[in-house]
Amino acid sequence: MSEELKSAVGVPSELRGIINITYLNKENCKLTVKNGFLGIRAIVDKPDDPIAEAKESDKKVTEKENSEATPENKNLPDGKVEKILDRIFLSRAFPFDMPYEYISVLDKDKKEVGFIRSLDDFDEPEKQLLMQELKTKYYTPVIKRILSVKERYGFSYWKTECEFGEKSFTLQDTFRSIIKSQRPDGGERIFILDVDGNRYEIPSIEDLDRQSYKKIELYL
Repeated sequence: MSEELKSAVGVPSELRGIINITYLNKENCKLTVKNGFLGIRAIVDKPDDPIAEAKESDKKVTEKENSEATPENKNLPDGKVEKILDRIFLSRAFPFDMPYEYISVLDKDKKEVGFIRSLDDFDEPEKQLLMQELKTKYYTPVIKRILSVKERYGFSYWKTECEFGEKSFTLQDTFRSIIKSQRPDGGERIFILDVDGNRYEIPSIEDLDRQSYKKIELYL
């Protein structure tokens, strides 16, 4: 992990030489699908803390690992263990600028199992599974037109036309709820976060019709 990335994902400077990150890829990780949920079988480093490993939540995982490990995986390199999880959760480190890079993989207790540098580190079928999981979690309707924006008591009330039809939502602290991001071609797009945590996207500020742009120009 680069110093820039360590800083960006919140690793304290005094710990950057201590914390190790397990990077997951097609060489050490196999994705599974069970009951519609995405899971993994991955070869990861054994925990350094034997006390933490003895906790009840980790005991259940260890029992599952031992019972389900295939014979060929019982002879693992020193310091390695096979992690078998029927349910994982994905979290983007850079959700706006690098949506398919630097993905944290978490277990049901939101404990990090490993880190995916890029979805390109997996073969196409598994890459598509990861991409679909991210799209489901980070579903972001595209705003085509802005019909009205009205402010009242620190909130702004938006009426828009999205890809699926009209959609109304509310922002609190409007300026902070609008995030500008540069596209690869140099243009600008914006993401809007409403009071319920939903995300909306305007893929190209330049392509907005004049009336829509005038309604949000103040916030840009």
